[in-house]
Amino acid sequence: MDDDEAVTRALAGDLGAYEVLVTRYSAIAHRTASLLGAGDEAEDVVQDAFVRAFRHLRSFRRDASFRPWFLRIVANVTHDLTRSRGRRSDLAVRLEREPYTPDGPDDPESAAVGADGRSRLYEAVRRLPDGEREAVVCRYFLQLSEAETAEVLGVRLGTVKSRTFRALRRLREEVGREHL
Repeated sequence: MDDDEAVTRALAGDLGAYEVLVTRYSAIAHRTASLLGAGDEAEDVVQDAFVRAFRHLRSFRRDASFRPWFLRIVANVTHDLTRSRGRRSDLAVRLEREPYTPDGPDDPESAAVGADGRSRLYEAVRRLPDGEREAVVCRYFLQLSEAETAEVLGVRLGTVKSRTFRALRRLREEVGREHL
């Protein structure tokens, strides 16, 4: 069942169809909440986001994609949480819980050098201004398109492009110095 059919059936009262969406998007919702600052409360954020999405399913534009619409809800719930707590979570710690190693090196020396480089990169991303950090997280850690990133963050496409450009320039300057 595709997203459109699941939404249609959920709107008609089929809770099993909504469960399909919950199953399909739970992992990326959890990762989004974690990367945007929910930390240990990511599970609560995801549950709240699914409840809000279900309550507002009638306002979902049927010509749009469900994934970015839902991830925007996750981002909003995460922002509400982090603002209310008055804190900024540590991105490096969150990312180390979910290491990314697509084709990890075979020898221990390469693994150590790679881990050190990733650690420096994550620290540099953590220090970016909020808007730039969010754009980088969505584009590169969550692998969303520019359009999806704009929708998730609630900004214009041009804003995503400029924030990403500035963030990558900062990262090249900072991490490039340390020969990553």
